[in-house]
Amino acid sequence: MTAQPITEATVVPLRGARGMIADKMTASLQEAAQLTHHARADMTALLAVKARLKSEGTALSVEDLLMGAVIRTLKKHPDINGRVQGREVHLSETVDLGVAIALPGNLLAAPAIFGAESMSLAELNAARRDLVQRANTNKLTVPEMTGGTFTISNLGLSRVEQFTPIINTPQIAILGIGRSVETPVRDGDSLIWKPYAGLSLTFDHRAIDGAPAAAFLTDLCAEIEDFAP
Repeated sequence: MTAQPITEATVVPLRGARGMIADKMTASLQEAAQLTHHARADMTALLAVKARLKSEGTALSVEDLLMGAVIRTLKKHPDINGRVQGREVHLSETVDLGVAIALPGNLLAAPAIFGAESMSLAELNAARRDLVQRANTNKLTVPEMTGGTFTISNLGLSRVEQFTPIINTPQIAILGIGRSVETPVRDGDSLIWKPYAGLSLTFDHRAIDGAPAAAFLTDLCAEIEDFAP
């Protein structure tokens, strides 16, 4: 048998922006005691609100509505909204919500919406769209890139149902949002189909234990399943 020639592979150096992302991800896993809880939430009520608002002239994305649900739940669970700095956990009175944004060239940013807890859904939409626009033109500020207290990473438009997001350290936690999947659910003697979205909460076990993290994720699912604008 004739040996096949070895072909040169494409080499992509981990430098520049890609190198900084690689260093940040590695440092996050080395510094934080990371654990992930997975859950699913029925999206029926949230999608109904989205459709109703659109019919009334207000176009919001699923991500905008989920941001609202996350913020409301964080208000009930302030022990997961903050940062770990050295041997101290600094909890925040404000929700400075980081939003993971995929950028061209296999790059990633997660800037924060400061004071998100005081914003309406429409204001959250405008703030998120502004971050996306400025992220794509390299106009984000250092405070926006480093000042978040909790981050969401949305892969709902992909085929990914659940995943294990890496914490944007020194934040305490990050929520990964997967795609919605039509799922059969028993309703009396019959089955009905409902859209369920995968939710993945990665948290720093140094700052919060599994039970309160699970309580946050459980309450978030309840907030989504009983969503109101």
